[in-house]
Amino acid sequence: MSDQLYTPSLFDLPDEPAGTMKPATSQAPTTQPPQPSPAEALTREGAAQLVARVYALVKACPSGRVTTYGWIGAALGYPRGARMVGWILNESHDSDVPAQRVVSAKGELTGSWAFGQRGRMRQLLEDEGFPFDAADHIDMKRYGWNPGRDLGADARQRILDGADPAAAPVSDHLLALLLDDPASPFRIAPTTEG
Repeated sequence: MSDQLYTPSLFDLPDEPAGTMKPATSQAPTTQPPQPSPAEALTREGAAQLVARVYALVKACPSGRVTTYGWIGAALGYPRGARMVGWILNESHDSDVPAQRVVSAKGELTGSWAFGQRGRMRQLLEDEGFPFDAADHIDMKRYGWNPGRDLGADARQRILDGADPAAAPVSDHLLALLLDDPASPFRIAPTTEG
């Protein structure tokens, strides 16, 4: 494999060292890229850039709207990155990121346990004026904000370009998830010798 780092669109700079980032494109990949080798693994610096971009998109979600883990992942070039976005937001509790505005595709409060106490995520959303239906869901057709659809490519790029990796620390736990979990787009799969 050349000096490319596996990701659908955020990494892969031939003139930069592995683990650095370039801006996301609005085009999602159509084929699965090859798995990275250990020498091309995501670095802590690259992970900090990814975290900063997730935070930047969540901060861009307007008050009175919610977005989904999947929509954030897709806007970053990871159409199957919902779980990765959840891991990242789980570490945002000590920041100014309005993580309560990120819900499941069904409008469910799937990350509520990460807010330190039962019901805290719902309370934060109710404080913003979100009504819940009888099944405790938010109406995604009415309140959903998809940055891949609702932001123009230039506006989305400006938001991503303004992301500050210095303000996005990456814990050892998060880096381990990004590198080792089977659901991670950065996982280095073990090779079998035949």
